[in-house]
Amino acid sequence: MEFDVKDLKLAKEGRLRIEWAEMDMPVLRQVRERFEREKPLSGVRIAACLHVTTETANLMITLKAGGAEVYLTASNPLSTQDDVAASLVEDYGVPVFAIHGEDRDTYYSHIKAVLSKKPNITMDDGADLISTLHKEMQDLIPNVYGGTEETTTGVIRLKAMAQKGQLMFPVIAVNDAYTKHLFDNRYGTGQSTIDGILRATNRLIAGSTFVVAGYGWCGKGVAMRAKGMGAEVIITEIDPLKALEARMDGFRVMPMSEAAKLGDFFVTVTGNKNVIDKHHFEVMKDGAIVCNSGHFDVEINVSALQQMSVETRQIRENVKEYRLRDGRRIYLLAEGRLVNLAAAEGHPAQVMDMSFANQALSAEYIRKNHERLEKKVYKVPDELDFEVARLKLKAMNVEIDSLTEEQKEYLSSWEFGT
Repeated sequence: MEFDVKDLKLAKEGRLRIEWAEMDMPVLRQVRERFEREKPLSGVRIAACLHVTTETANLMITLKAGGAEVYLTASNPLSTQDDVAASLVEDYGVPVFAIHGEDRDTYYSHIKAVLSKKPNITMDDGADLISTLHKEMQDLIPNVYGGTEETTTGVIRLKAMAQKGQLMFPVIAVNDAYTKHLFDNRYGTGQSTIDGILRATNRLIAGSTFVVAGYGWCGKGVAMRAKGMGAEVIITEIDPLKALEARMDGFRVMPMSEAAKLGDFFVTVTGNKNVIDKHHFEVMKDGAIVCNSGHFDVEINVSALQQMSVETRQIRENVKEYRLRDGRRIYLLAEGRLVNLAAAEGHPAQVMDMSFANQALSAEYIRKNHERLEKKVYKVPDELDFEVARLKLKAMNVEIDSLTEEQKEYLSSWEFGT
C-alpha cells in the first residue's frame, strides 16, 4: 500500500486516541453500522483532504465500512496528528499522505498523490483538493461524481468558481448544514480556539481585553467562550447586521484600527486576508498575542510583521516573538495558521460527530444522485440534516413531539384565521 507518514511506530498511540474519540461519536457510529450492512459506497474511490485528526480517522473508517476505497491527505501542514496517520495506515489499511510540519511542496505533492488515484468523490476542507484538480489535473475530472466541502473558506472559493462557470462537477457544502455550522463552528471552534491559545501561552484570559475579528458562527463561539472566561470582548466586523447582533449580544464593536490599541489577545475568524495588517501592528500594546482560527494563514499579515521586526525568536512552542524597532513585542501563535489545530487538537469529538456524519451521508447522496446534479454548490439536503439531528437526539436519549393530524392540516391550509 502506498502511503507517506512520519513513523508507523506511532500507530499504537494513534489507535488508542482514535478509539477514545469514537466513544463520543455516536451519530457517526450509527451511520457506520448501517454502512457496514448496506455497503452504499461499494466500488467508489474517495480522495479526502481533511485535517488528519482522531475524528477524521473515524470518518475514514466509516467510509471504508461503506465499501469505499479511501485515500487521505492533510488540509493544513500543521494540523496532522502523526500518530493518527500512522494508525490509519497500520491498523485500518487507509492510505494516508500527511506529515505534521510538511513544507508547501510536500503538502501539494500529497494532494496530487491522492488525486492520482482517480477519485469518484472528493472531500475537501478549504478547497485545495478541488482547486488543484481544476488547475493541474483536469484529465481526471471525468471520473468525479461530485465533492463535499467542510469549511466556510472552502465554500466561498467554490461558490466563486461556480459563479464564474469554472466548477466542473457538483459539490455539497457540508459546512452549511445546520447540524454542522450551528454546532461545529460555534461550539467546536469556540472551545478549541481557546484551548489552542491556553496550551500555547499559559496566559490568563480573565481580566484581559480579547479582540475577535469576525462575528460569523466561529466568531460567535470564540467570543462566547472568551466572555465566559472573564475577558472583556471586542468584536470587529464589516457586516452591519453581524455588528449589530454582536452589540445586542453585549459586546463592544469597533473598527480593528481602534481595537488594535486595546487588545491583549487577537483572534481572526473571517476567511479574508490581512484582517490584521501593518497599521494595526503599529499601534498594538507591548506583549499583544495574535492568532488565527480561519482556515488559511492569510488573515494576519505575517510578512508585514516580519518586515517591521528587528529581532524574532521562538520563545515557546507555537509562540514566536517579534520585537519591533521601538522595543514593543508582539507574539504570533502557530505561524498564523489554525491555532486550534496547530497548538491544540481541534474540535472535540462530540461536535465533529455531526459534521462527519454529514460528510458520510453526503458522499452516499452523491453516489446515488450524481447523474441529476448540476455543476454547482448545493446545500446539504434537509432530509440528511434532519437525520443527523435525529440520530444525535437518539444518542442523547432526548425525545421530541410530533405534529398531530390536526396540526398538520392547520399548517398546510390558509383558511383558518382569527
